[in-house]
Amino acid sequence: MAVAEIVDDRAALVAALEALDTRLRWLSAWTIHNANHLRDSRDGLKVGGHQASCASMTAIMAALYFHVLRPQDRVAVKPHAGPVLHAIHYLLGQQSVEQLQAFRGFGGAQSYPSRTKDRIPVDFSTGSVGLGVAVTAFAALMQDYLIAHGQLAEAEAGRMIALMGDAELDEGNIYECLIEGYKHDLRNCWWIVDYNRQSLDSTTADRMFRRFDDIFETCGWRVLTLRHGKKLQAAFRKPGGQALQDWIENCPNADYAVLTYQGGSAWRARLLADLAGDAAACALIEAHDDEALAALMTNLGGHCIETLLDAFETAAADDRPTVFIAYTIKGMGLPFAGHKDNHAGLMNPSQIAGLRERLGIAEGEEWDPWAGLGDNVAAELKALVSRSALAARGPEPEAARVAVPAIPVPTGAEQATQAGFGRILLDLAKSGAPLADRIVTTSPDVTVSTNLGGFVNARGLFRRQELKDVFAGAKIPSPQKWAGHAAGQHVELGIAENNLFLVLGAAGLTGPLFGTRLLPIGTVYDPFISRGLDALNYACYQDARFLLVATPSGLTLGPEGGAHQSINTPLIGMGQPGLTAFEPAFVDELAAMMGWAFAHMQAEDGGSVYLRLTTRAIPQPTRADDSWREGALKGGYWLRAPAADTRLALVFSGAVAPEVMAAAEALAEDVPGLGVLNVTSADLLHRGWSAARAGRWRGGQSVPSHVETLLGALPASAGLATVLDGSPSALSWLGGVRGQRVSPLGIDRFGQTGDLPDLYREYRLDSDAIIEAAADLLA
Repeated sequence: MAVAEIVDDRAALVAALEALDTRLRWLSAWTIHNANHLRDSRDGLKVGGHQASCASMTAIMAALYFHVLRPQDRVAVKPHAGPVLHAIHYLLGQQSVEQLQAFRGFGGAQSYPSRTKDRIPVDFSTGSVGLGVAVTAFAALMQDYLIAHGQLAEAEAGRMIALMGDAELDEGNIYECLIEGYKHDLRNCWWIVDYNRQSLDSTTADRMFRRFDDIFETCGWRVLTLRHGKKLQAAFRKPGGQALQDWIENCPNADYAVLTYQGGSAWRARLLADLAGDAAACALIEAHDDEALAALMTNLGGHCIETLLDAFETAAADDRPTVFIAYTIKGMGLPFAGHKDNHAGLMNPSQIAGLRERLGIAEGEEWDPWAGLGDNVAAELKALVSRSALAARGPEPEAARVAVPAIPVPTGAEQATQAGFGRILLDLAKSGAPLADRIVTTSPDVTVSTNLGGFVNARGLFRRQELKDVFAGAKIPSPQKWAGHAAGQHVELGIAENNLFLVLGAAGLTGPLFGTRLLPIGTVYDPFISRGLDALNYACYQDARFLLVATPSGLTLGPEGGAHQSINTPLIGMGQPGLTAFEPAFVDELAAMMGWAFAHMQAEDGGSVYLRLTTRAIPQPTRADDSWREGALKGGYWLRAPAADTRLALVFSGAVAPEVMAAAEALAEDVPGLGVLNVTSADLLHRGWSAARAGRWRGGQSVPSHVETLLGALPASAGLATVLDGSPSALSWLGGVRGQRVSPLGIDRFGQTGDLPDLYREYRLDSDAIIEAAADLLA
């Protein structure tokens, strides 16, 4: 058969894709089997790999990757179908056998698709269920943003596609995303549900049938339900077929799974018993032997290539968001298909051998991508694979860097870093600098209260359709003059922090995904970072680049009470890989950090940045020169240099600077040469210290870290009184650098309402508490 016939002839195309479906099922199952049964195990731990979850997806992925996808389309693959993605790239010649053999091993193919750790092209990392689904919707929104701003041609728009397990529909972030997508008129987004009706612990509740349809339809999505394959549809048209269809559609999910596992004889017994009064239906059942009957009853839409192609072609006719509910069998084609425990199940050696023999694969040829097919069929499949869009797609584009101008420092004797942030952004918006055109801001309904309002006034809300400011039109005075239009640069979100971090993640990937770099800035109340922590981690894991501004922080938002006062966020900033955390005390530090952040977000070895800011206005220092700047960007500097023989240093971060300086003045006579260390980034100091120690352990060059250099200005016997408006653990570790005694102050219990004098006294952040902490060290 000629290559052209494979592509042009529908029956031949279906046959070829069915063969690729079988090939993907084998390669994914063998990869997992090798990792669990053949590869040496040094620790005795189960490797795992989800053979059943892969098997339910192979037909969907064969049709999608080898016929439907275009070069500009992007896909987030169901985490447990990661081995199928590796098998696809193996057939494409883009994955090595060594990587498959090292699946879930050190340096091998990753357990779940990873942009940063896998060697194959991965559009979106997945792993934390539900987040890889939702990010595709926000990637589609960012694609529309680029199109509206003339940075991407409409003709180059791709579909953002998520392959998801039906258990992921239990994740709340899915529905938060649906609501936000509806607000923003989402388009060019497909979600394909592997509706195998089994999760790790249970079978999907039957009463959820039609509920998912209702939810998606309400949010403006087209719902295409792929319940029955072509063989079943043909059977339904025969005498007795309507009764068979009614039986199937009323059969409980758990019963269907049991019968699938038991096989043809069990199907026959149950169907003949339940349909005993319908002679035509019983005759239809008896017209099939056990093997054929089992094949018929498991011919669901998600395993039928023809049904899948019909559905994909229907949706491809326009850009409407579409969810495909593809009914499948978990473990399809494997010995434990339908078994309730198959989620983590593994085929044993005899079962995998039986599968290999059924496929005609000779022992020793298991890794041959086309083994058991014959030369002609193999050549035809190779040709089809080579003609797929994925084979033609080049490497991810390199987005040009955007020049970072000098960031001017707002003036004022007393300033809060939150207000300074808003002023800096407004000045940038008015500057005409190219950098300002690449900034996109977003916030979960706290735009005004985090000082983004000025930027939005200057640059507008992003809307694909114009949204007039009705209050301005009615000449009602308001400081917020927000009109929505295609040129707007602020993405307005509802109160859902998961959505915030997913938008930041999607916007922070526009460079590699679309070839145009955006510099996303998201603001949130500092305590509510925790609400979206999984999504924040997910965004950082795939190396999305963004600036997170969290404000107000700590007890400084006194009248709001404990629910709005953050405690552990400095520790989150220190512990989150891919995110560099700063807590500036002064506005000139903030300006320097924002300039650093814009460059770091674009650097090859860069990442995202977190600024913990405050609404508390404090006196700004008078600087003799810029000598502080380098230290501030490395994590800390001496605001008051210590004497070589001093017995004490006060160490602080952020808004407590006035209390620290007041305590320093009170202690000056008793502690000559007392030093005051301003820690601008406990994260950078700790990271640098850890790296230096690791370098010494590995026998590398011994270069002192910045924190070692800073504390080296003190005698080893000097004590450290540390204080910040947050968890004391964020600074108390400093005593471990040189073995110095530490008296730590900070917040380790829930706050309450009050003004700052009362709160700082109650929670031991005032100057009296700092003096007492110093006295403990001196005693």
